[in-house]
Parts: sequence; C-alpha cells; structure tokens
Amino acid sequence: MGELGAELGVSRATLFRWVGNRDQLTADILRDLATKTFHRALAAHADTTGATRVSAVIGDFVQILAETSFFVDFVHREPERALRLLTTKESPVQGYAIERVEQLLDEEIDPPSGPEAIHHHDLAYLIIRICESLLYTDLITGDPPNPDIARQAIYALIR
Repeated sequence: MGELGAELGVSRATLFRWVGNRDQLTADILRDLATKTFHRALAAHADTTGATRVSAVIGDFVQILAETSFFVDFVHREPERALRLLTTKESPVQGYAIERVEQLLDEEIDPPSGPEAIHHHDLAYLIIRICESLLYTDLITGDPPNPDIARQAIYALIR
C-alpha cells in the first residue's frame, strides 16, 4: 500500500481513506476481474441457451481465470489470502459470483419445482463451489486446473 501510495503521489493514510485496507482493495480488484471475465464469457456464448449456455459460460469463466497470469501469480504467491478473499463471505467476490450465476440460471433454466428441487440460489452456490474446487485444484491436490471438468460437471448438474 505504501508503494502504491507513493506511485500515486498520495500518503498511505490518504490511500487507506480512498480504498480501505489492502484486502479491501484486492477484493475490489478481484471482483472487477470477475465482472469483466463473466461478461466476456457471456458474450462468447450469446448464441446458445439453456444448460449448454450455463455450462459453457461458467466453463469459460474458469478457463479465462486459470489462464490469466496475474491472477494465477497472485493465487500462488499468497494462497491463504487469495482463498480467503475469493472463496469466503469476507469478500464480495464469492457473493458476486453466486449472484451472477443465479441470474444466469434464472434466465436459462426453468424454475425448480417439486420437493426434490434445488432452488437457483442454492444451485448457484454449488456451481461456484465446483468452480472454486476446479480452479484452485493445484493448491488443493497438486493437479492442474481443468475447466473442461467444470463445464461437464455443471452441465450434468443442471441438465
């Protein structure tokens, strides 16, 4: 934060007033990245519908993040901070992702019915947890991220 303040020509205290602490700034940047990435994935699959569109959009979202060097570098350089900011309620990132997936489900999938139905909000949460598991699998198991498995799992889940 001190280096950023110096680069911007403001004191560290001013920078903290503008953006909050380092975690808040990082979470805001990550949320902005998630927003742009999600819009890019939506645009790439504007010609599809239903479960195919949902799984393709979310699979692309995971793939784009897995291939974005500064994101991958951040996750590997500071894994505890990254996972806390990306996968917990402490950050706006996971909440945003769940909200966007729920909206996509509402647009593309008929509302659930019956006693066994999983409502779109809960389904969106499950989808995001699947994505997190597959995106950060190198930290969890040592295996490389595999966006294709995300696409397949999400399609099987909502089909």
